[in-house]
Amino acid sequence: MKTRSKKYGESNLIGKNVVALRKKLGISQKDFIATLQLSGLDINPTSYSKLEGQIRMANDKEVYYIAKALNVPIEKLYE
Repeated sequence: MKTRSKKYGESNLIGKNVVALRKKLGISQKDFIATLQLSGLDINPTSYSKLEGQIRMANDKEVYYIAKALNVPIEKLYE
C-alpha cells in the first residue's frame, strides 16, 4: 500500500481518521471509493484522495456516506 508522500492539510477534521478506519478494515482506497459510488455518493478518486489528505473540505453528504460505509457513527470520524 502506498504511503502518503505529502503532509496532511488543514481543510477538514476527518481525513486522517477516515484513512485509519479504512485501513483498519483492510479496504483499499480504490475499493472504498467504489463502495461510496455504489451507495450513491458521486465522488471521483482525486476528490476523495484530497478529502483523505485534508486538502479539501468534506461536505455533510460525504461525511454521512463515509460513516455509513465504514459502519461507524459520524462522531467516530471526528475523534
